[in-house]
Amino acid sequence: MANSDPRSPRTNDTREATQRTEAWVEPSKLPDPDPQDGYVYRWIRTATLGQADPTNVSTRFREGWIPVPKEEVMHLGLMQDHKTRFPDNLEVGGLLLCKMETERADQRAAHFTKMTKNQIQASDHNFMKQADPRMPILAPSRSTTVTFGSGRPNK
Repeated sequence: MANSDPRSPRTNDTREATQRTEAWVEPSKLPDPDPQDGYVYRWIRTATLGQADPTNVSTRFREGWIPVPKEEVMHLGLMQDHKTRFPDNLEVGGLLLCKMETERADQRAAHFTKMTKNQIQASDHNFMKQADPRMPILAPSRSTTVTFGSGRPNK
């Protein structure tokens, strides 16, 4: 008895054949390079509104940021600015891709965290020294809450 049921071969029922096409996603204007052990990456401002910002660049270089050679990031597919001051590195839209050793970046982050904490303490101290024992000022609260919805009570 011949099979009259027209079936397609099993080889046509592969996962690739039934897979959905991926939705288009807008590409990132400044993609992140592939991570490299021992380094963190950051885009450093070299210009604002077409005006060079050498003060910012030299400050970042003194902090320890090193411009990334173009050859290391060719896979990103970015075009170099045509009037770049860094022809051997990647500068896009007034931003220069730089890297820093992870250990040094952690030290830098710890420094700024300590600086921020000291500023908050100084501000709190200045605020609290104005307190009068007859009418005490409560210490400022540093906690926040997040609520969802319209803010109206449910009926």
